[in-house]
Amino acid sequence: MAETVQLAAPSGSAQDRPRLLTRAFLTVAIAELAYFTADGVLLPALPRYVEGQLGGSDVAIGLVVGAFSVSAFVLRPWAGRLADQRGRRLLMVTGGLVWAVSVVGYLFAASVPTLIGMRLLTGVGEALFFVGALAANVDLAPAERRGEALSFASLALYIGLGAGPFIGEGVIDRFGFDAAWIVAIALAVVATLLSLRLPAMRPSPDEIADAPRHRFLHPAGVLPGVVLLATIWGMAGFLTFVPLYALDLGMSGAGLVLGSFSLIVVAVRSIGASIPDRWGPARTTRIALVLAAAGLALVGAWATPTGLYVGAAVFGLGIALFTPSLFTIAVQDVPAGERGAVMGTTSAFLDVALGVGPATLGVVAATAGRGGTFVAGSVVVAAGLALAVATRMGSRRQPGPVG
Repeated sequence: MAETVQLAAPSGSAQDRPRLLTRAFLTVAIAELAYFTADGVLLPALPRYVEGQLGGSDVAIGLVVGAFSVSAFVLRPWAGRLADQRGRRLLMVTGGLVWAVSVVGYLFAASVPTLIGMRLLTGVGEALFFVGALAANVDLAPAERRGEALSFASLALYIGLGAGPFIGEGVIDRFGFDAAWIVAIALAVVATLLSLRLPAMRPSPDEIADAPRHRFLHPAGVLPGVVLLATIWGMAGFLTFVPLYALDLGMSGAGLVLGSFSLIVVAVRSIGASIPDRWGPARTTRIALVLAAAGLALVGAWATPTGLYVGAAVFGLGIALFTPSLFTIAVQDVPAGERGAVMGTTSAFLDVALGVGPATLGVVAATAGRGGTFVAGSVVVAAGLALAVATRMGSRRQPGPVG
């Protein structure tokens, strides 16, 4: 990487293991924490605002909440190529600013169509910041510690999306919706200011010259992206239907279940951050997919509160190991000048899963009951596992760009 980032060569012993937690890496992590906390503030605020202030229906709520996924999906691959050409810092700064400006629009959105337009702009900021930050996490990590780096970096997402809703609801209840938007804007501005302190993280001119041109999806990111799609499809259904399924089972709510799930993810990704590097990303990904499929199957087949807790815990273990390992596979053997494009391609499948997963599994819930939803999700995850095994994903050099 030109100007700033020199990836360390693999070390020969634990004593000379290259350092991961550098100032730049920690700056990216804190910027991510601020950004994802801002995202979390919006999670409870938007549905309540559409229903209460704008008088919108459930359909309107779905359109507003999901609108950002449309623009984010379209732009992520392009954002990845831009990150390779202009640097990761530029994407993080621009994405944070665009995101903040879009939420300023929420202050003046007096109708559902206007708010949908602002949410599309929010998706632009999401695509730029997310892809830039993800590529920066990889650039700033020694090659043999990338799985650990992505594990630590993902904690910012889970902590932010966990704390943000509490902040949002507290602010709304005490000061109203405008105050919640302002808090989210302020957090996004903090993320932007922190990003300004980073090095450019731009590939060298030779790396840029060697990178492919005019390509929407990078081939090396497609297979990991499809496996990601299958797994997040199952997770999206889990997060959507567990609150209702818990009531079906006679429980008072799903707070403890979802809290336990999140706690397991955070614990494994902090205490066990180095597992993908020690076990190997390909092996860890397969183990993670087995656990995720088994966990969802337990939730659906063992229709008791105990089954829900046990299944959610097993599923949480799988999800905790899965994402850092998968993104490590996606960028292995990929030149620095193409990492952003690969990250953009792989992460674009997140938007597909989060947008389509709950809707399709909702059809299953209507025909086979909510327990069947989790079994169906398990089958989808198992299909991702079968694809990963059949293609030996991560066990050999990932395919590079062609043509």
